[in-house]
Amino acid sequence: MLAGKDILLIIGGGIAAFKSLDLIRRLRERGAAVTPVLTRAGEEFVTPLSVSALAGQKVYRDLFDLTDEAEMGHIELSRAADLVVVAPATADLMAKMAGGHANDLASTLLMATDKRVLIAPAMNVRMWDHPATQRNLATLTGDGILTVGPNKGDMACGEYGPGRMSEPLEIVTAIEAALTDGPLKGKHILVTSGPTHEPIDPVRYIANRSSGAQGTAIARALLTLGARITFITGPADTSPPTGAQVIRVETAQQMYDATLNALPADAAIFTAAVADWRVTDASASKIKKDGSGTLPTLSFTENPDILAKVAQMTDTRPPLVIGFAAETDNVIENATTKRQRKGCDWIVANDVSPETGIMGGSENDVTLITDQGPEDWPRMDKTAVARKLADRIAQALTA
Repeated sequence: MLAGKDILLIIGGGIAAFKSLDLIRRLRERGAAVTPVLTRAGEEFVTPLSVSALAGQKVYRDLFDLTDEAEMGHIELSRAADLVVVAPATADLMAKMAGGHANDLASTLLMATDKRVLIAPAMNVRMWDHPATQRNLATLTGDGILTVGPNKGDMACGEYGPGRMSEPLEIVTAIEAALTDGPLKGKHILVTSGPTHEPIDPVRYIANRSSGAQGTAIARALLTLGARITFITGPADTSPPTGAQVIRVETAQQMYDATLNALPADAAIFTAAVADWRVTDASASKIKKDGSGTLPTLSFTENPDILAKVAQMTDTRPPLVIGFAAETDNVIENATTKRQRKGCDWIVANDVSPETGIMGGSENDVTLITDQGPEDWPRMDKTAVARKLADRIAQALTA
């Protein structure tokens, strides 16, 4: 259930911090990636080395670390995860969150994130029962912060009562619930991605420069919203999303067949850069030069139009069909015409001229075209594009 999920784990300062080490291990056992953030107080209870060793990633500690900011700024760090978990969430951290403070890395991340936040409170029983803590708790839950625990039990200080941090497996269960109870829960979405390879002979083929990164990012974003994903991919450079049903294909015809077999679906998103033509009679043997200087003649035939086929179905057409238009000239005009000609609901258009660096790059600059007209989005990384599109899809399917 947590395979492919990214958890940003903030470890506060308290004796319960030692449980965070086991929590990291439990999350990684289930396939989650854990990015750890250790507060200065947390370092008094667990070491950065032990946290890093278990997480398999570097530990982030300082808001003003220029190296960390250069590698991954605190804004991106706060938004790159699927869920932010604070364990232990001390009385001090809860107070900072409730008051909107941002004077260290942990509190700044919590202020900057656009993801759901789950806290596992841990403190002395008197601190937990204090009116200020209970006011802060009410504020946080009113803001949509999720909580797990605390439990009753013996305290390190010798007292007994509520304030003991939930056990790691309890926190894992809460994390699973937070990540699966999304707006697209119960929805089946089909995503095509990557290029297709159209064979000329056994060793040569016709393809394009699509990396599959945008399609993968969209599938991952939809998974975090609870959708069930069928991911049909050509030979892409990017690894497919964990948690999706992955169907690997080579040619446009194979992608066409796999798409029809995957229906019905609540939405279909066609990000794949499907070859428009294929060689009519691909050679069964490698084509060799004969020394005459005569070039081989290739004849072509059109590949099936997957987007148009699905968009114009009358029986199993998904309620929402989204195409992509990679253009080099007259981007908006050509994409608008394509949407009308294909019959799809939305078109995501982008300029893939060589000078843009979009094709095969890490960023995208898109315009969403609907029946309301074009909507320009700012240039952003493909993960951010995916999240924005996933949110729009969720709005459309749950309206």
